Amino acid sequence: DRTMPLPRHTGQIPESSWTLGFREMTEPWKGAVGCLGVAVFFAMTIGIISWQAVEQPPEEWVLRGRAAGMLWERGRGALLLRALPAGRPVLAIAVGSVPASEPPPPRDRCWHDGGQFCYSWEEDAELRLSLEPPAAPGTECYGVSWTPLRPDVTLKDCFSMANVSWYGGPSIRAQRWPLNDAESPAQPLVSGDLGTNPGGFGPVLERYFLGSTGVTVTVAPGVPLLLSVESHRQFCLETPSGRAQALRYQLCVSADLLTRNLSPCRSPIWRYHGPEGSAAKIKRGLRSLVRRLERHCLREGIVALGERGTAVLAAVDLVPSERGKRQAPLPVEPLELSVTLSPYAGVASPLFLRSLRGGEAAGFWLGRQPRPGGSSVPLLTTWKGQLCARLNVTSEAALGWYLARARRLRQALGATYVAFEGVEGNSFLEQDVPAPAELAGDGYTEVLAAALATLGNGTVISAGTRSGHLPLFVQMSPLRSDWSHAGLKGLIPSVLHYSLLGYNFFIPDAVGGSVAGAAAGDPELFVRWLQIITFLPVMAFGTPPWLCCDAWVLNLTRQCIQRHRDFVVPLILKYSEEWQSLGYPIFRPAWWLSPMDPAAFTVEDEFLIGDEVLVAPITAKGQTWRDIYLPGEGHLWLDTNTARVFDGGTTIRNYSASLAEVPVFIK
Repeated sequence: DRTMPLPRHTGQIPESSWTLGFREMTEPWKGAVGCLGVAVFFAMTIGIISWQAVEQPPEEWVLRGRAAGMLWERGRGALLLRALPAGRPVLAIAVGSVPASEPPPPRDRCWHDGGQFCYSWEEDAELRLSLEPPAAPGTECYGVSWTPLRPDVTLKDCFSMANVSWYGGPSIRAQRWPLNDAESPAQPLVSGDLGTNPGGFGPVLERYFLGSTGVTVTVAPGVPLLLSVESHRQFCLETPSGRAQALRYQLCVSADLLTRNLSPCRSPIWRYHGPEGSAAKIKRGLRSLVRRLERHCLREGIVALGERGTAVLAAVDLVPSERGKRQAPLPVEPLELSVTLSPYAGVASPLFLRSLRGGEAAGFWLGRQPRPGGSSVPLLTTWKGQLCARLNVTSEAALGWYLARARRLRQALGATYVAFEGVEGNSFLEQDVPAPAELAGDGYTEVLAAALATLGNGTVISAGTRSGHLPLFVQMSPLRSDWSHAGLKGLIPSVLHYSLLGYNFFIPDAVGGSVAGAAAGDPELFVRWLQIITFLPVMAFGTPPWLCCDAWVLNLTRQCIQRHRDFVVPLILKYSEEWQSLGYPIFRPAWWLSPMDPAAFTVEDEFLIGDEVLVAPITAKGQTWRDIYLPGEGHLWLDTNTARVFDGGTTIRNYSASLAEVPVFIK
């Protein structure tokens, strides 16, 4: 049988019988039914609100990957990163400048793309989360991008320190390990000189933070940024106010935690602090220092001449004498010579004065942006107490002249190494002057470091930003001559900080510190400092041991130099190959071998060389004992002082170490 077709709906709603009946109701009945309807509507509204408050979960997934996912926490307005499948907490980010209680889901404006999540607070900011290509095998990465929707919106994300130890970021005056112990107000995340700005950030800085839960935070180099650190609470990334700048960074979570010329490592550095009034006085002072070193059986090393002494000699040796001959070589043999330059020129220098008269040299110095039809005005700044202009690294002509001058000076003075000070800092930011796009943030340091790397492997710079891959040595910031975190206690945290950021080849401050402090000239401080730098890439001395201490300290210095050359340098060579191939730091924290032990995350007075040597020196005045944490459960550690063997994953209590001893263990 064939079925009859259904009638097609006309689109008109037929009048129901109860509607007709309602028209016939009396007015009192109509009022009663109306009141009943209002009551029902009110009850339904209350029920919906109650359901949202009680039944709606406080956290909601907004983006999932394979190994992790991101959630929105409604109560405090936070982004959460959790590892899958168990949902282990990895990171909590408190967001600023947006309504905390407003739940983003389900208004996902990127719903068509499973790899993204978008949401907009229509009067404040727009958030975009995205799955991104992994930075390394075994990791999963998420891009976080905030865009302000009004010029007055300041974007600020704060990363919680609750149950997370943080490492990386900037160097600071009193270096801490981990970063949780530090404190800093909001300031531009730009490298600087801690000597002139002790409360600022230091010369080695990366926009990279590593958390003990296996998460990394990396900020793009072109994003203007302020960083603040609240001790044991959080650190915050913030955009400058009034600029309507976007805030962008990348989160990566891992299932696991976390060609160079090395000849400077082989010889100690002896810094020259003699007279510098004239070239003749400098040469006599150098001759005297070398003779004393030879007399004390310290015949190998590098004599480092500061910037002022280098300038005095350059004025003589770069200008031919009246007979057309160069001056005699500097009297430093059998030692080698290191000279020092900077990218600054005093306003009274002949070169700067010539540049004011025009010609090619006029563009050699950083300048303010000229007005239409006007000429560039040099951007003057201070360097070592003098008014100076700074090299314009955006000019190929200026860079070419500067590098050629450095080569000529190195050849004329017979120097093996050239150190460059004043590489750090942003002169435009310091004077609140708009900077060229290529010099925003730490662009100056990055460009100049890349240029200086062309001078060869014997080059030392005073700062590093995105330059850890270059064949350069980085000079650490000066430390105070005392036992504080601005002095000796800050040395090991600085070592771990530099190495974690990729700067494994650094020159530590001179034994005993170079900034006057409460313990200047203290033999005990000298010895404990000496014991640490014996195990670092380079040993540097400011005050010779015969000037500060007894004969036994001089003899100990010889022993430490020998131990550095025979034991430490081969280790550094071995693990430098691992660093180049795998990216692992040479100097590693205790948690490197104990990634699941929370006790290892806050050990700041020990360090590993690779995976096989643990150094645990004394860093407190008058102390001859300490507790030593031995990482790596299941490993065995040999005490080089007593030949005893200890289990890894344990702590040795009250280990005795006299002033002449440094605790060292071999795995």
